[in-house]
Amino acid sequence: MNMEARVGVVVEGGQRALNTAHGSVVETGARKFLPQQQQQQQQHQSINAAKRSLNQQSQIGTVQQLLAGGIAGAFSKTCTAPLARLTILFQVQGMQSDVAALSKPSIMREASRIVNEEGFRAFWKGNLVTIAHRLPYSSVSFYAYERYKTLLQSVLGLENCKGSASADLCVHFVGGGLAGITAASATYPLDLVRTRLAAQRQAIYYRGISHSFNTICKEEGFLGLYKGLGATLLGVGPSIAISFSVYESLRSFWQSRRPDDSTVMVSLACGSLSGIASSTATFPLDLVRRRMQLEGAGGRARVYNTGLFGTFGHIIKSEGLRGLYRGILPEYYKVVPSVGIVFMTYETLKMLLSGLPTSS
Repeated sequence: MNMEARVGVVVEGGQRALNTAHGSVVETGARKFLPQQQQQQQQHQSINAAKRSLNQQSQIGTVQQLLAGGIAGAFSKTCTAPLARLTILFQVQGMQSDVAALSKPSIMREASRIVNEEGFRAFWKGNLVTIAHRLPYSSVSFYAYERYKTLLQSVLGLENCKGSASADLCVHFVGGGLAGITAASATYPLDLVRTRLAAQRQAIYYRGISHSFNTICKEEGFLGLYKGLGATLLGVGPSIAISFSVYESLRSFWQSRRPDDSTVMVSLACGSLSGIASSTATFPLDLVRRRMQLEGAGGRARVYNTGLFGTFGHIIKSEGLRGLYRGILPEYYKVVPSVGIVFMTYETLKMLLSGLPTSS
């Protein structure tokens, strides 16, 4: 009896203590005995919140999506225009007769030449047509990628399930490739004009966008605006496919490990790495594309007369395998910030525009 009474007093006193402290003892006990479970629950909640945030950001209207993609591409290209022009100048140097003298190109020497001979503003030569090309190209590229990705997920039955990593990677790769082909085909003439304007040095043959279009159509015919399209589609499909698939895979991996990191910084870092991967894999095709675009430019005699594979063979024979990677160094300098800025700006604009009225 005495023991039972003492136990009853302890229980009643403990209950009063619990009631007085409003559950603080229970919370302390939970923290003491279930710290691992709480941490796991908090981590799952953070990951789910991040996923919900990403889904809300992606659910924006057609106009907002096109606008975000276009501005992101134009802004990125303007920021990296000097390095883009250096890349083009190095790529086309092998079309000159004295190839031996070009065995050791120097970025600083070429940059100094541009400043001394053409002025500092010449780094942005052709940038207006670059923006005119990049606005629709990036808009179509990002928009088509989202649509192709949704279509592929629907076909494969992945809309309402997480799916395997290999299935997701396949969706991103194929969707990115189709998006790149779609965007490149729709905007190719602007890309060709941009290349010819940027490749000019002292002698100015094309005096602007409209003059370039008129001159090319007059001298080379309408199909002249599509020179090198085969090499472009052959290169841009894998390039965009690698870029999007590497970006999506790296971003998903990063956010699963560190869900609280800034979305902007994650996009910048993953975009830069995806740009390096895609440029390394597809640079030879890009070089061949540039040279085919410049065939017959300014009334010059043709250098390559045997099509895409013949051009590859001609470059390897006259310049060696290293000739296929002429200009890769400034390309790396350009692509790391360029692709990173594109994805960072796109994700930021999606967040800003997600609150506007949508249209589909």
